Parts: sequence; structure tokens; C-alpha cells
Amino acid sequence: MALAGPNRVQLHEVAPRDGLQIEPVFVPTEQKIAWIDRLSETGIAKIEATSFVSPKHVPALADGEAVLRGIRRRPGVRYAALIPNAKGAERAAQAKPDEVNVVISASETHNRSNLRMPRSGSFAALADIRRALEGSGVDLTSSVATSFGCPFEGRVDPNVVLDQVQRLLDEGCVAVTLADTTGMANPRQVAELTEAVLARHPGLVLTLHFHNTRGVGLANVMAGWQAGATRFDAALGGLGGCPFAPGATGNVCSEDVVSMFEEMGVSTGVDLDALLAVSKDLPGMIGHDVPGQVRAAGRPMTLHQPPDYARAA
Repeated sequence: MALAGPNRVQLHEVAPRDGLQIEPVFVPTEQKIAWIDRLSETGIAKIEATSFVSPKHVPALADGEAVLRGIRRRPGVRYAALIPNAKGAERAAQAKPDEVNVVISASETHNRSNLRMPRSGSFAALADIRRALEGSGVDLTSSVATSFGCPFEGRVDPNVVLDQVQRLLDEGCVAVTLADTTGMANPRQVAELTEAVLARHPGLVLTLHFHNTRGVGLANVMAGWQAGATRFDAALGGLGGCPFAPGATGNVCSEDVVSMFEEMGVSTGVDLDALLAVSKDLPGMIGHDVPGQVRAAGRPMTLHQPPDYARAA
């Protein structure tokens, strides 16, 4: 049976933010800048470079301004930053990312855990954030955290997600991400929710964000693609996890996503060899190995010499 889905997708690299935020070591600013510059050369469409969350809560990204000011902006690559509130938006606007991303959970309990405010407070803050960005040229986007399930409340009603997407667009967001914050999604659920969102908003700039917590990250990417999604977040080496979401292990791995699509004949625009070269330096940068599979095993068509006894006479 032929697989049906778009013939081109975009990869959004989130390791510099989502990947580093949970790491216990502080990667020096100069090293972050050099890393992002290398990622910019691989063909990735967007890089989430940093966040403007309070350094007290996420010390690993306390150098957000310096990182954004220090990187080489490659034409055709968008650079994003996560912000929690209007104060973060003001800081970000000075550093000039192409866009900022605001996270609001579909789950009330997770929103209180992650942002220390009710969902109503997060929506109310969007107006202040929008005002803080006025005249800056920085686009406002939003992620719907726990779109597919909450570690505190369990199943999330798809209608809550659909209503939240509508509200975010009404509030001026130019793009929306559906985030599987703790890896609770399954492929059928992903397909159904993606189809529902795109049916209601055919022109929506929609991104899907999956974690591989329970081993179905690539299957969820595939399900989203078959449902019409063309943009996917991923993290180099499979880094990542949210310090405010129990059990949120790493994101789907960028190299693995690119390799899968490449083998299927779906264009990502990414140079996989260049991406693997950057990934191989990750353990030295963060002090431990990473879970990416293609990095460990090699590209699917990497050939090896057979043993002598297996050679044809």
C-alpha cells in the first residue's frame, strides 16, 4: 500500500533550547553560538535558539540575549526563542529573533505546574506580550502543550485543543504547534487531531512536536505526515525534556527523522551527513551519550565489508 503524505517537509531544530534546558551542565555561550552556526549550515528550516525564561528557573539558558546576538543569521533560516510572559517578550525583542513562542497548556494542571498560573492567566498575558512585541518585527507563535495527554490529568479532550488553536489565532499568533509534552500520544490519536485541526484551519502554519518517551516518536511523526502535517520539531541526538513535566524524556531525534523521510523519498532540505557530523560532537559538549539511532548505527544504506567466508568464490 502506498504511503500518502506531502512530498516535502520542514524540520525545526529545538535542541539549543528544549535540549539544553534540562541539562545539568552550562554549555558556554561561545560554544552554543558555534553549535547553532553549524546547525544553520545543514538546511534546517528553523532553529529554536534559546529562551527568555527566568535564569533562576532555567539557568542553562541564562545567556539568551548573547546567543541571539552572537549567531550568524543564515538567509532562509528562521531563529526562534521561547518566552513565558511580557517581560520575556521585551528581552527577546531587543535580541531580534524572527519569532517568539508562547507555551499554553491544554491541561489546567500542567499549565499551573509549568507556568505557575491558570490557563486564563496565560491567555490574558497574550495581550501584554503582543503589546511588548509591537514594532519589533518579531512574530508571535504559540505551542499547545499536553495536546495529546497530561501527566497530571490524563486524556485531553480534542475539542479543548481545537478551541485553544482558534483562540490563539484570534489573539494574533501566526503559527501554532501541537506538543506531545511527555510522549503520551499514539499514531491514531495524532492522525485524528492533526486532520481535525487542518480541516478547521486549512491555511494554518502547523507544527507537530513529539517526544520519544514511550518509543513511538517516529510513528507519531509518520501519522502526522500522513494526516497532512509538513512541519516537525526535533532535537539533535534526541536531546530534551521539560523540567516541569514528570517523565518528559527526549524529543524525537533530528537525524532519525531526516533519515526516515529521506529513505521514503520525502524531501526535508537537510544535508543528513552534515547533521550527523554536528551530532557526533554532542557527547563532548554535554558530557554524556545521546539516544539518536542513526548516529549510532549509520545511515540505512551504509555498507560494510562482509567476512571472508561470506565472499563469493
